Amino acid sequence: MVLLKDTIEPTLLQSLEGSPVFLHAGPFANIAHGSNSIIADKIALKLVGENGFVLTEAGFSSDIGMEKYFNIKCRASGDIPSAVVLVTTVRALKMHGGGPAVTPGAPLAKEYTEENLDLLRKGIPNVAKHISNAKKYGVPVVVAINHRT
Repeated sequence: MVLLKDTIEPTLLQSLEGSPVFLHAGPFANIAHGSNSIIADKIALKLVGENGFVLTEAGFSSDIGMEKYFNIKCRASGDIPSAVVLVTTVRALKMHGGGPAVTPGAPLAKEYTEENLDLLRKGIPNVAKHISNAKKYGVPVVVAINHRT
């Protein structure tokens, strides 16, 4: 228990852009619901005030992570998010469109390094399904396409 005595306190970090970040029982520390702690969110919400905003990652996709976020964490905390942000990449869309497997340490196939609108179009139904899942919770949905692969 001595090792865990300070774990109730979130860790304050800084992003590359200089934004403050609370790390507390993140997706892999609390695998039950795949997101950070309610304590971290409550502290962050208090610090940013009424005009600020807090982002919470709910890992593991919309069909697992987001569902657990809304049905477990939001119910327990009483908080309702103002929006859902779905993050994807062009590479992920191409993979879901039938692109070749990506192997760690191996060079990417040309389908991923060159423009391939056919694979991209075929991958759109995947992100559309995640949008559909998110809309069921009655909050606005924003799709962000990460420029980093």
